Amino acid sequence: MFDDVEFIKSAHESDQYPRHMFPEVAFSGRSNVGKSSLINMLLGRKKLARISSTPGRTRSINFFRVDDRFCLVDLPGYGYARVPEEEKDRWAFLIEDYLHHRRNLRGIVQIVDARHEPSEDDILMMDWLMAADLDFIVAATKCDKLNRSQQNIQKEMIARELGIDECIVVLTSATEGYGKKRLTTFIKELLG
Repeated sequence: MFDDVEFIKSAHESDQYPRHMFPEVAFSGRSNVGKSSLINMLLGRKKLARISSTPGRTRSINFFRVDDRFCLVDLPGYGYARVPEEEKDRWAFLIEDYLHHRRNLRGIVQIVDARHEPSEDDILMMDWLMAADLDFIVAATKCDKLNRSQQNIQKEMIARELGIDECIVVLTSATEGYGKKRLTTFIKELLG
């Protein structure tokens, strides 16, 4: 699917974003939702995006060049309670600045946990994505922890809570590889 993947840099401030012409696809979600695992599964790598047992470890915006065609952008997770307020505010500003002003941004993979209702932060993010008129897809992670009927119930509930069509929600599992083809197709469509 994706052959050549290279970490470019981490940005803690907007003036540290890489200067390039590549289109960018950003991955957004709350802390501990399985974002790094999903990125690694999608790119076919084991340790490209750092996976931690402690939520809130991604504290910068991380840029990965893929096949000299686009950049995958790993945004810091939001909503983790055990981070000082000052740090949360800094992350929020960094994410907001990237989403509002980055001209390279083509679309978002918004990540939620398939096992739970979307959080208030997830709903706010979805409202923002719809208002910004950005292309997006919702990846519901950890679906392997649910049986088939639970998956269908949760997918329907997630779509309803986020106010979106159910066809925009894709069930994913980093351990089983579920959803990889659909996410790959979404990214390729964004790139034209």
